[in-house]
Amino acid sequence: MSTPQSAGLTVDTRYLRRFMWLSVAAALATMGIKGGAALMTGSVGLLSDAMESMVNLAAALIGVWALSLAAKPADEGHPFGHGKAEYFSSLAEGAMILVAATLIIYTAVQRLITPAPVEQLEFGLILATGASLINLVVSLVLRRAGRRHRSIALEADGKHLLTDVWTSAGVLVGIGLVWLTKWQPLDPIVALLVGGNILWTGWGLLRRSGTLLLSSSLDPDDVARIRAVEADIASREPVHFLANQTVQQGQLAVVHSFMCVPDEWTVGQARTLAEEVKVAIGAQLGRSDVYVHVQSHESHDVPEEPLPEKPRPEKSRPEKPAAPRP
Repeated sequence: MSTPQSAGLTVDTRYLRRFMWLSVAAALATMGIKGGAALMTGSVGLLSDAMESMVNLAAALIGVWALSLAAKPADEGHPFGHGKAEYFSSLAEGAMILVAATLIIYTAVQRLITPAPVEQLEFGLILATGASLINLVVSLVLRRAGRRHRSIALEADGKHLLTDVWTSAGVLVGIGLVWLTKWQPLDPIVALLVGGNILWTGWGLLRRSGTLLLSSSLDPDDVARIRAVEADIASREPVHFLANQTVQQGQLAVVHSFMCVPDEWTVGQARTLAEEVKVAIGAQLGRSDVYVHVQSHESHDVPEEPLPEKPRPEKSRPEKPAAPRP
């Protein structure tokens, strides 16, 4: 017997999409600011920063689509809903980051081979600093919302923007050094470092998204909260729990809890306690589907003392012939 506890996928989806539209607005603003700074200065470092803002814009638009698809309710073909659509958004963002990094590295190498002067760096620094502050604020907002609502699309976009902030900081330092030292090759060198950093970020995002697509378990903190609920119930009732099973399904946490009850209990008693367990676990996790599987003690009894092993019959060994005497 199993009983589910479900908290549907309609929880403030429009509210989550607002965060992604905020990311779209930030990407448009920073792309324009950084692009203008790159054109004004001729800096390949600032150009690489502007290219990443283009990736931010595309990723944010894909994120809006993914959140809309993930909000669709469960149907016959998708009994656990469409929450994993967010993982495709994260995969697409990771792939675009890799493409942007490749283009940045290629452009930087070309600039090293064919040097070109950079100009009006002071104005470029001011513009790029303003764009970085915009990304910093938006990234912190997105990451907080992503963790609170278990939205990998928001969390991935926030992480990407925060990486963009650190990237921009590196570009600003490099451009500032070019301005002070007048050593032009430093500009493409900074761009190469930026490209390498973005490449690493994109690979990490692809790896995490791939893991989640393979139905990974909940975070250890969530699993610990589930076990705490089961331990509390077991301390008050003559029941015990077997190892539970958990799956992260987009924003939805899916839990299978296995509860063993006394053989003399009625179905009504078991169902009442199962309801208490699923409500308690659901309260700890928020958006979740909790299934409590009820079984009898008898089918899972474990003897207090291990059964003695039966003595194994010794195999008769053929006697070795006596060695001939000399």
